[in-house]
This record gives sequence, structure tokens and C-alpha cells, in this order.
Amino acid sequence: MSLNLEAMELEAVRPKILSCQLIPQVNPALAKSYGVDTKKYTSIGIVTCDQDDALYAALDHATKNAPVEVVYAKSFYAGASHSSGPLSGESIGVIAGANSDDVAEGLYALSLALEKDISFYQFAGTAGPTFFPHVISSLGHYLSKEAGVAVGTSMAYLIAPPMESVVGLDQALKAAKVQLVKHFGPPTETNFGGGYLVGDLHEVEAACAAFIAGIKSVVQNPLSALKKPERFRR
Repeated sequence: MSLNLEAMELEAVRPKILSCQLIPQVNPALAKSYGVDTKKYTSIGIVTCDQDDALYAALDHATKNAPVEVVYAKSFYAGASHSSGPLSGESIGVIAGANSDDVAEGLYALSLALEKDISFYQFAGTAGPTFFPHVISSLGHYLSKEAGVAVGTSMAYLIAPPMESVVGLDQALKAAKVQLVKHFGPPTETNFGGGYLVGDLHEVEAACAAFIAGIKSVVQNPLSALKKPERFRR
């Protein structure tokens, strides 16, 4: 199985990098405050983006394409619509490398991933909700550490608004032989929810498809349980 999100009537809501800066020979005290091992790394790259989970997946992609380490990654409270400034967006990520060339390589790999492969989605022809049904066939050093699994593990990175995330995750876990290794109970800093599901690639793809189906069921009938039960005790 290989997911074709467009065939599932989804359209991408493309992430946007709002600022990208490279600091060669970063000040050691500042570097240490961001978790940089200054004995190994001298340079850092900083990115802000209007989609937090897309940025985190792209940071992981950078570790597979350049000798860099993700040392800092945070979401901003309330999301991109309530950012602190025009270059803030929804999240910030910092990568470190032994030299500026390594960091530049990581930043470029990250930007290409966001441009072509990593995005939030919504159902075609609608105004939302947006959600993140992303399959990573082989984890890099960043997300493998966050998930507590080995580098190279296949993972479904599944994020959605609160109700949709709960129903979607339940359906995903029931539909495939996957393990929930990390749960983001709603609300997160950006008022979403979701989790990391790991397993064989075809299983995480099946889980992702079920997650999308679960979200669709909520969107199509948001009040499905709001009815008088067959057994009603007064």
C-alpha cells in the first residue's frame, strides 16, 4: 500500500517558512542554552514556520540528508493565527552542525521537504479542518529520539483538531498492527491533538488511511452521538 492523498480527495495546505537564519561560530553560551554540544558543533540554523508538525517532520528529514542535529524545536501557543510577529508563525526549530556548510545543507534539505513532500491537508473543496496525516517510511535521528524508537523505523505522524484526533486515532489503532508510542492529548500548544504510531510500513500506511476516514466521519456528522439512546433512564 502506498498512500495517495490526492486520490483520497485531500488537498495540501502548504507550509511556509517565514524566516531562516544561519549563525556561523555561534556564541558558546547562547548555543549551550539551546542544548548545543559546543565541543561538536560551532554553527546553528534557525527556522520559523507557519505549521509546527510539518516543520518537525522536515527537521527529521534534515538529519537524514546532512550531518546535523536538531537541538531545539517548539510550538508557539495558540498557533499561526495568533503569532507574536510576522516572522513567528507556529513553531521554531534549531539545528546544529560542525560547520556552516553542514548547517546550510540541513536547512536546504528541510526547505525542499516542506516545499514538495510535507504538509497539512484538508478535504478538497472545503475550508477545513486541516490535519496532518503524514507517513515517514524511515525515521531520522530527531523523531526516532522523540518517539523512543530506532532510527529507520516507519511511523505515522497523525495530528488533527481535538475531536477529530481522538476519533481518528482510535480508528487508526483498530485498523492496523501499529503501536501508539507517543500521544499528544488535546489541547497541544496549538490546540490540536494526535500521536506517533509505529509498525511495518504497510501497517502505518493503513493506520494513516483509517485516521483520515475517522476525521471524515466526524466532519460529516459532528453530532452523531447526540440523540436519545434506545435505553433511556429517566
